[in-house]
Amino acid sequence: MKRCGRVLMLCGAGAMALGMGGCLERRIAITSEPTGAMVWLNDVEVGRTPCETAFTYFGDYDVRVRLEGYEPLVERKKARQPVYEYPPLDLVATAVPAKIETEIKWHFVLRKSLESTQDKDAFETDLIQRARELRGQVDRPGAEVGK
Repeated sequence: MKRCGRVLMLCGAGAMALGMGGCLERRIAITSEPTGAMVWLNDVEVGRTPCETAFTYFGDYDVRVRLEGYEPLVERKKARQPVYEYPPLDLVATAVPAKIETEIKWHFVLRKSLESTQDKDAFETDLIQRARELRGQVDRPGAEVGK
């Protein structure tokens, strides 16, 4: 009878431990140089750098980073899953009564835009000249672009 009670208590304690399963927390931390750039992940605004956002799925993300006076940056980044996130290990990781954190870090370096590095008159003159060259290529019948 005592043995049966101990077994039941042990089973109950095990069930409670499994019932109080752990927590998997996933975050993407994004930084940029210079700081203060606006960031979008898959066309959803997540904030200004440095910033963090929670995510659910591993895989590819479309990242846009934009700051006034700098060239906008558009990249495809991959959020790779750690070993404990692969099946069947993910079931064990979820059942462990502990908080498991996964943080993916991405850093972006922005380049100054031509408008901010060139003199305004020189920039406008160059822009108009390139537009005239393109118009000349389009207006000529049988002309190939880039030649």
